[in-house]
Amino acid sequence: MYRLISCTLLVVFHVSITAGNSPKYTHYDPYIHIELQCDQCPPGTFVRHDCTAEKRTECAPCPSKYFTSEWNSFKDCQYCSTVCKELQVTTQECSSTGNRICECVDGYFLDVEFCSPHTACPSGYGVVQQGTPDRDTICSECPKGTFSNTTSSTAPCQTRTNCRKLGRNVLHKGSSTHDTVCKEEPAFSCEIDVTLCEEALFRFPAPPENWIMTLIQRFSSTAMISQQINKIQETHNPKEQPFYLYKLYKSHSKADDSFIPLIKDLKECEKGVFNLLGSLNLTTKNIMTLMRSLPGKRVKQEDIEKTLKTCEQPKHLLKLFSLWRNKNNGNTIEGLKELKMGQLPRILRKRMKKLGQFLSGDSMYSLYQKMILEINGNQTQAVKLETLL
Repeated sequence: MYRLISCTLLVVFHVSITAGNSPKYTHYDPYIHIELQCDQCPPGTFVRHDCTAEKRTECAPCPSKYFTSEWNSFKDCQYCSTVCKELQVTTQECSSTGNRICECVDGYFLDVEFCSPHTACPSGYGVVQQGTPDRDTICSECPKGTFSNTTSSTAPCQTRTNCRKLGRNVLHKGSSTHDTVCKEEPAFSCEIDVTLCEEALFRFPAPPENWIMTLIQRFSSTAMISQQINKIQETHNPKEQPFYLYKLYKSHSKADDSFIPLIKDLKECEKGVFNLLGSLNLTTKNIMTLMRSLPGKRVKQEDIEKTLKTCEQPKHLLKLFSLWRNKNNGNTIEGLKELKMGQLPRILRKRMKKLGQFLSGDSMYSLYQKMILEINGNQTQAVKLETLL
């Protein structure tokens, strides 16, 4: 009979429950002195009347502000929390099936009954597990190779900068509380310290007598230091000294072109160099081969790649020649003469040969004569020059 009347109860409560599907609870019937297995009531309801041998459990909905969240055998519903506490926000409102849910605002966690701020990890320590509304931050000392230079409840330890991977030297070694500092790399520039024409002019093979002293006197109005001049005279032979004196002068007076009245002629010379190199359509492989063909120490591949990436044609070749000269403390004009031509494409061999001839030919000789006359300021020096050459 118990099974037959269960359908009537379903209709009354408008709940789709099939007999045998719901969880059970044990109820002792005092009238018949038997323990019965009664159906529990679903969430949102409570037990109004226990089941009997003839009737199923009678469930009733929870009143306003009361709830049950699970199948149950309760005789009444639980009362919803009235309001959230200080520093808490409501994440779920009260309903017949669930209590009002409160949680601590961002940056706080529930510590016993009150919201407390998440612990901030000090310098040298990092966050390994961020805090939640229910749990505090977990900190740990920064392991080797990492650092934390801030007090934070969210920041983990960071990996220290690896200067070696960046191709730079260490300026300040890092620790658990600060990052490694690398030495600043100077900005790469396609400009060169001395042009090929200036180099050829001040490295002309037969300098006139006492020209070194004349140049030193002429340069004395600049900010050059006598100690640097003395070092040039001690380090380089007399034929090389004019070039290094001019290079030193130029490094101290970059915006001052007043020393050389032949600026226009030098510009024409440099235009000739551009004409010889500008029409070359060289591949990266051609340029790598050219730089390997120069005598002495090789320019680093990374510097070659940086130059090709940054500088336009033909400035990239002029920059590479300048890098080679400074690396070898060498003479570019002589270096071009010592090129291992056999490895180069035919067009490149011809142009390098023409470039060397141009920088030591008649036009450069004429320019050299004019500069000597300008420096000495009289025509008699020209006669003296002709007797020397």
